[in-house]
Amino acid sequence: MEYTHSDTDLIKQPIGYWSWAAHKAVVTRIRAALAGIGTTQPQWWVLAQVAGADTVKTRDEVSRLLLNYLDGGPEVMEAEIDAVIARGWVTEDAVGRLGITDEGRAFHGKAAALQEELWAERHAGISDEEYLTTLKVLQRFIHNTGGRAWHH
Repeated sequence: MEYTHSDTDLIKQPIGYWSWAAHKAVVTRIRAALAGIGTTQPQWWVLAQVAGADTVKTRDEVSRLLLNYLDGGPEVMEAEIDAVIARGWVTEDAVGRLGITDEGRAFHGKAAALQEELWAERHAGISDEEYLTTLKVLQRFIHNTGGRAWHH
């Protein structure tokens, strides 16, 4: 890969720009790929939480867990939960417990396979050690600037 600047010049580049550009490129790619199979990234998050749960989760639990993903907020997550239910991938009982349907399980498998392909694409040429270092550096930037971030 050819880099944009020499090492001497690259070290002077702003982290804010490059972290934003990486975020934009990765999220745009994920969202386009998911749209290609007929879903949104927030719908995938909901489906993955319900399909992968060890115990049944309620709407409130799923919504609270996901509401800060990419600044989605509670209104977005509630609407996306409704959309996943309307598509027949998830059911909701009278007390708000969410369950995966057979159709939802099948679609989850398709979407999960796509996510694995996207993961491999993003990580091409990047060792686990480099990736780990990158995440630790980004977390240090967040800590050093007084920010907060957490991902399950």
